[in-house]
Amino acid sequence: MCTLQEVCEELCNIIPSSKDKFGLSIIDKNLLGDACFTMLDIAVNEFFSSNWPRCHHLCKVLLDITWEHLNTGHWKDVAISWRYTYTFVSLLKAASEYALYKIGRSYALKEAIATCDMGLLMGAPVLDSILTKVVTQLQRLSTQTTESHSSQNIGPDTKCSTNIVTQLSDVPSLTPEYTVDVLQCPSLQYFMEHHVLAAKPVVIAGAMEHWPAMDLKGPRHWSLDYIKTTAGCRTVPIEVGSKYTDESWSQKLMTVTDFINTYIMDPNKQAGVGYLAQHQLFDQIPELLEDVSIPSYCGLGECADVDINAWFGPAGTISPLHQDPKHNFLCQAVGEKYLRLYDIKYTPQLYPHSGYLLCNTSAVDVESPDQDKHPLFSAAPYTECILKPGQMLYLPPKYWHYVRSLSVSFSVSFWWE
Repeated sequence: MCTLQEVCEELCNIIPSSKDKFGLSIIDKNLLGDACFTMLDIAVNEFFSSNWPRCHHLCKVLLDITWEHLNTGHWKDVAISWRYTYTFVSLLKAASEYALYKIGRSYALKEAIATCDMGLLMGAPVLDSILTKVVTQLQRLSTQTTESHSSQNIGPDTKCSTNIVTQLSDVPSLTPEYTVDVLQCPSLQYFMEHHVLAAKPVVIAGAMEHWPAMDLKGPRHWSLDYIKTTAGCRTVPIEVGSKYTDESWSQKLMTVTDFINTYIMDPNKQAGVGYLAQHQLFDQIPELLEDVSIPSYCGLGECADVDINAWFGPAGTISPLHQDPKHNFLCQAVGEKYLRLYDIKYTPQLYPHSGYLLCNTSAVDVESPDQDKHPLFSAAPYTECILKPGQMLYLPPKYWHYVRSLSVSFSVSFWWE
């Protein structure tokens, strides 16, 4: 038998020690309804009674109910109480799975980590982001029981680098007069005057050298082995398809290790192109946040909050021509990307989609445009660049940009305003 006290101790006493500290009061009981809230209350009682199988069963039922409400209508319209509920139930289920692991259910530890990740992806933070703390400890415990793998760098002397070199043979030829300017660590004042206020893109070199992720000889260099060790067991959303405007485009959930094995290490043509795109990976896995730094230029903004997203995938991933609402630094940590940029004043020539969901995306296939459908596009002036490791591209708000990876690539974007 595994007691609540043992579970709490092994999880570094992160979990509240009593029901009155559990914080269910933030949930709107009327919204959930009597039946659902009563089931949640019973699950909490079973949890604090160390009745793990019963608690686990109730949590599975509750997650199914909550899932239906989270996936009805637009995400922005989902009541926050349903997201809180999903997080609380995920916490109960994950802790119960860890207890079941302790009494002999060997696969339950992986289940507990996956449960936490689903809670982080679908829920809302409760109890001072308790799920992040719990899954961090569960991952440490899992790592202790897993044999370390041989290091496999995304670098010049590996099988993976051979694939990168092959892909780089398809690099487009840049026209010098269209190439984005490259500056070596400009001063804050210069950057503000000549690029932020002028709404002019620029590539900045030399501003990422202090990142642990970029240190080829350091312990936190972003090799495949390091990423697998740090994040391999974590569940993330993967986009499947060359670009999100394709009819065949879809999403699925898988672990980072499975993603690397399927789409990075030995790409399966039948599996298509997989992309970990615009995902808040660093909120989900704070350990990776220690490997990067927010560019000092973001401090020029009026808001202290910076949105950080990960972009990790093989050669051939494409982000169609689109625009984003905030200032953006796209920082290249691994591999290379080709980007084509268009000023917002040329929007009429870029043929944005008319629908609400894709109104920030052009209908034009940038590298193979249909002249009959989009006759004005070819006359739209543009700039372009190939973003290399250690470089960051500044994009002003709503500046149109098209992105294609030329190799295995890991980029980090910083949105600020």
